[in-house]
Amino acid sequence: MAAADELAFHEFEEATDLLAQTPNEATTRGDQLVPQQHVAVAVDSGGSYGAEDEVEESDKTAVLDRIKGSLLPRPGHNFVRHHLRNRPDLYGPFWICATLAFVLAVTGNLTLVLAQRRDPSIHYSPQFHKVTVAGTAIYCYAWLVPLALWGFLQWRKGVRERMGPYTFLETVCVYGYSLFVFIPTVVLWLIPVPWLQWLSGALALALSAAGLVFTLWPVVREDTRWAAVLLLSVVVLLHALLATGFLLLPAATSGARSTSPPGHISAPNRTTVTAPTKVRSSLGRLEPAGVSLFQAQHKGVPLPALPPRR
Repeated sequence: MAAADELAFHEFEEATDLLAQTPNEATTRGDQLVPQQHVAVAVDSGGSYGAEDEVEESDKTAVLDRIKGSLLPRPGHNFVRHHLRNRPDLYGPFWICATLAFVLAVTGNLTLVLAQRRDPSIHYSPQFHKVTVAGTAIYCYAWLVPLALWGFLQWRKGVRERMGPYTFLETVCVYGYSLFVFIPTVVLWLIPVPWLQWLSGALALALSAAGLVFTLWPVVREDTRWAAVLLLSVVVLLHALLATGFLLLPAATSGARSTSPPGHISAPNRTTVTAPTKVRSSLGRLEPAGVSLFQAQHKGVPLPALPPRR
């Protein structure tokens, strides 16, 4: 036991002497090791956060770029090739449709409120069902019409081998971004000027339909002439019907007049002309000789002469 204790004490003395001889070197080595590990971890974690921020920023930039591309269509500028670039998204189309449905419902209610201020005979009641109606119509259009278009192009691809149609997600993305122009247009419809409403609606329809035509033309031009013309005509016609529905929804609410509750039938106005009473001697009671204008018009009863005013 004594030998083991002496050996351990001897090793401790050697370590103490070595530390006393080179204190700066040991401290320097310790400082070099610890910061290097710390810096390595910090750089690794910061790089991961930076990569996530860059990806999120690039997605926002891509969505904004696609919105700008839908607002400014140009001949020869393919939306799928220049903006989607084989990376279609559903984030933009989903929120564009939701925002458009909400703006349509709010605009319809605000139009009715403003009309009531101009005409007190208009009775206002909140119409929350318009959110459901507008949302259902918009989402059905943004999904079912691209589905039908994609199916038709796939069928024509079997007939015309040179045709290369877009994928279903690309078609949905094109239709979704084409509806963005109607959001500021619907807000402008709060101005109660009919010609301005129709002018802004026609301009929005022209921009949106032009974007669809310019995007679909590189695909349908490989088909026969009649098929290409028919397909583009149907696309523009359906888009025009949707835009007309957007315009008529607020107009329908502003023209609603309801001054009485449902089921109430107001009585016609009757103006009664009274004359002096006469006495019936047989019964000995007073009987008014007044005849109303309503009875005179429907029964042909002559009206008594009115006494002159003094």
